[in-house]
Amino acid sequence: MTNRRDETTFRTSRREFLKSSTTAIGALAGARTLASIPTAATRGQESSRSVAEKGRSLIIEVEAGEYDRQDSPVFFPLPESWLEEQRFTLKRTDTGESLDAQIDSGSSPRLVWLIRDVLKVGQTRRYALAPAVAPPSPLPAVTSDDGRTLGVSVAGRPALRYNYAIVPAPDPQHSVFERSGYIFPLFNPFGQAVTDDFPPDHLHQHSVWFAWSKATFEGHEFNCWELSERKGTVEHERFEESGGGAVFAHFTFLLRHVAFDALGGRKTALHEVWKLFVYNLTDAFVFDMELTQSCATQNPVQVLENSYGGLAIRGHRNWFDVRNSEYLTSEGKTRKDGNQTRPRWVDLYGWVDGKLSGISVLSHPGNFRFPQPVRLHPEKPYFCFAPPALGPFSVEVGKPYRSRYRFYVHAGRPDPRTLDGVWCDFAHPAQCRIVKEV
Repeated sequence: MTNRRDETTFRTSRREFLKSSTTAIGALAGARTLASIPTAATRGQESSRSVAEKGRSLIIEVEAGEYDRQDSPVFFPLPESWLEEQRFTLKRTDTGESLDAQIDSGSSPRLVWLIRDVLKVGQTRRYALAPAVAPPSPLPAVTSDDGRTLGVSVAGRPALRYNYAIVPAPDPQHSVFERSGYIFPLFNPFGQAVTDDFPPDHLHQHSVWFAWSKATFEGHEFNCWELSERKGTVEHERFEESGGGAVFAHFTFLLRHVAFDALGGRKTALHEVWKLFVYNLTDAFVFDMELTQSCATQNPVQVLENSYGGLAIRGHRNWFDVRNSEYLTSEGKTRKDGNQTRPRWVDLYGWVDGKLSGISVLSHPGNFRFPQPVRLHPEKPYFCFAPPALGPFSVEVGKPYRSRYRFYVHAGRPDPRTLDGVWCDFAHPAQCRIVKEV
């Protein structure tokens, strides 16, 4: 790849960022602070005197394990006796530094915070967790909802937008290409969009999307990828929840994969849930995506062997010129030799208006057929993780298809050592244990 301009460097001072800790991260539709997250008490569970009333605190030890940790999310499962608490304070026991912490109020509530200062291999760090008495500071209004998209910003910078309304095709005469239920755009830390929507060469590609390209349902061909074949589509159905805070923004939404028959009939074949966590990091934008597909009827969906189909990324339109873009995989492969290999991560990077940046997608080791093959297009700025390349499989009734990916949208060239560290954080997060309760 030739560089037409001098490479622009970009890096946010971590010290300056910590000083400006009033900046936070928010999600737009009904964002919730720690004070409004459902607790055990609001779920109707009986509780004795609260932890706060008892004046208790926990000492938590975090172990780096076999990997260095920096800008790493930590996930601490909350003990049952602490579930009624709505707000917490978290401090490092060695420095007394106060840290932001936020509740993920999913089916197994957990407290999340970020290791910002490096924790080396084999080292441990202790934190004191206690209930907070004062209410949290108001979150700044860092996001907006225009009635068609849901966006997330980090420290005042746009990170991504999710299209929940139907986006019409560029040509009204080709309405078959209209779509909803995908992310566009992703932004780099410079504030530039780095993904494309409705690219002229492939109108069915949409920035960040998920679809099977070759499948059958109830004896008919089922294709939610090539929309021009009129054999299926994917649609946004509804939001399940959304929220924001000082550590992460999150939102969960439901999609439907709709099959078409020869007579123009429609039937939902698959329900799909996306759950996103966007972390309060600014040197690079980092977010986790969890996808779960389940059968919408009593009939399975057979996914047939094909070289592509699954989670897909379409890069910026400037990157269509191979002189402006390149790939790098965890195995050191590029566009010349990366297609149909099985990496842990793929980075697509290139130039936009004189600035170099890229998108890394990291696959979790728990994913089906990990390490998954990738369709890495040798000429176009598009790739996907494609488990169907290894042969057919089925999404069965009562057996959901689950996958997890971490996105790392960065400035500059991809650094393999950094990306290996990000993958290790994702695949093998730092472990926590309670040392004592006081």
